[in-house]
Amino acid sequence: MEMHQVRYFLAVARLLNFTRAADECNVTQPSLTRAIKQLEAEMGGDLFRRERPAAQLTELGLRMHPLLQQCYDAAAGARMLAASFKGGEVGALRIALSHSVDLSILIPCLDQIKRQFNRLEFRFLRGNADEVGEYLKKGEAELGIAAELGSDWDRLDTWPLFTEDFDLVINRRHPLAERETIGFDDLRAEQWLSRNYCEHSDRLGRSLREHGVAVERSHQIASERDLIELLEADIGIAVVPHTASLPDTLKRTPVEGLDSRRTVHLYGVAGRERTAVASAVMRMLRGADWQRVVDKGANV
Repeated sequence: MEMHQVRYFLAVARLLNFTRAADECNVTQPSLTRAIKQLEAEMGGDLFRRERPAAQLTELGLRMHPLLQQCYDAAAGARMLAASFKGGEVGALRIALSHSVDLSILIPCLDQIKRQFNRLEFRFLRGNADEVGEYLKKGEAELGIAAELGSDWDRLDTWPLFTEDFDLVINRRHPLAERETIGFDDLRAEQWLSRNYCEHSDRLGRSLREHGVAVERSHQIASERDLIELLEADIGIAVVPHTASLPDTLKRTPVEGLDSRRTVHLYGVAGRERTAVASAVMRMLRGADWQRVVDKGANV
């Protein structure tokens, strides 16, 4: 079995069309067909039913598909890893983050990964949940981190990293800063700063409205940096996740009864080749002690 045969098989399995698969693989259709027939001979049966207008995987093809995909991904990863070490560099890590995810939670991982590779460039892409999904679809990012993408794309691999609550954040000069606990009655007269870029802003808004807090008259904020500036100026109050970085001028405190939990996920694209550094970062993120990160944020 040759790797070009596997590559041709995977292209036909995805496109269900021999002509289009040949074009994508930059070979003639007879060459592609001949290679797949050779692969079928080795497998002992047909992998496709040659139907019009679309080819269909046989039962054998369906069973072999995940194994051949795994074989191809492993071989491609090995080649990329070998080339990276041989050349002394691995290129760039392209990772998409939703606006509501604080980059500081990745610093320990990035600090560790940069020590494993001689030369490495990071490229961080920011966007809302839909934009993070688009970055992944278009191949502009290898990995994505967001609470919820809301995408039904069936090629997304998803791994939960951690679950956290949201806290009320206020200026330390604010009258509520002296309170140990805060209820909804304390919030009804306050000016709110709304983080519309957060994937959970709508749900948080509904929860506050259900308890009589008028968030419709809030200031609409477009970035975490603007939010911090306004909070430090004591222009309003806001609800932010535990893991958000805050300066000492601000105080976080829970709100009793607020429905405000979210789970932050790591996203990748199934079946797409990943660089050695992306694979290493993925392993680190999935194996990290995220509860410690969440607890640290909750105690700030």
